[in-house]
Amino acid sequence: MVSLALLMLGALAAVVAPRLVSRADWPEREPVVALWVWQCVVAAVLLSFALSMIFSAAAAWQLVRGHVFASAPHGVVEAYALGATETWWSAALAVVLAFCGVWTGAMLAREIHRAHVRRKRQRAELLVRSPLMPDEVPGSEPLVVLEAERPDAWWLPGAAPQLIITTAALRRLKGRQLDAVLAHEQGHARARHDWLLHCSAALANGFPQIPVFAAFRDEMHRLVELAADDVASRRYGRLTIALALVELNEERGVFGPCPTPGAELPHRVNRLLTPVPRLTPARRLRLTAAAALVPVVPLLVAFVPGLRALG
Repeated sequence: MVSLALLMLGALAAVVAPRLVSRADWPEREPVVALWVWQCVVAAVLLSFALSMIFSAAAAWQLVRGHVFASAPHGVVEAYALGATETWWSAALAVVLAFCGVWTGAMLAREIHRAHVRRKRQRAELLVRSPLMPDEVPGSEPLVVLEAERPDAWWLPGAAPQLIITTAALRRLKGRQLDAVLAHEQGHARARHDWLLHCSAALANGFPQIPVFAAFRDEMHRLVELAADDVASRRYGRLTIALALVELNEERGVFGPCPTPGAELPHRVNRLLTPVPRLTPARRLRLTAAAALVPVVPLLVAFVPGLRALG
């Protein structure tokens, strides 16, 4: 029954957690804490399914049971009542969950491969548009300026992250606005937000029917931008980064009345111009600690019978 309890716990968390987090009013005030909460929730879901697979396999096959409970006292093995009933459903559940685990690994590997190919292509295009000087090593320059008529700035992740900015952006951004944009992109690079985006995309693409993974992907794209905005605003002020975002994107139509692919930008600008107070340090600490305890729940469900037998 432990494997079924873990399976139900994972399914319940996958359905309920996105609704609970979406109803909260604090994620936009504390995007870094929200990123941590989402990671803990997804880790709890994955851990529940993984433990359910292990216990199902242990109930179905003596060989797996021997490895899982190799060093456990006899009373602990009896507490789980493994092999006491028909095990065909345990074998089927273990096989299904094992396939899901392999599929998750395959989706993550595919996402990493695609990101690697994409970065390789972008670096090749960058070398064409901005050739290296004699004796210059590729990727050695942390900031690259490209000749372009469209104002833009972005970061190219990798072993040596590079910040890319166009000459049009240099002409449009005034004074500290340029520093704020660079600080925004450096915030992405320092926090390695690309890994969060890759993992969330792999889970959402591999299991589109599971609500928590789709919400995880969407929230990662939104929250990493808010977190980088906050990094820049703490150094150069909210008005500075808000004006810089407007200067970079006003010609793309994202601030018009019709929805566009960049419709999140007006919300980001309004958030910067009409700030709300941050949560108190005590509440931030409580949220962080509570989120860290979420993955502990499936561990407690898994180990309670054994601990009770030992006690």
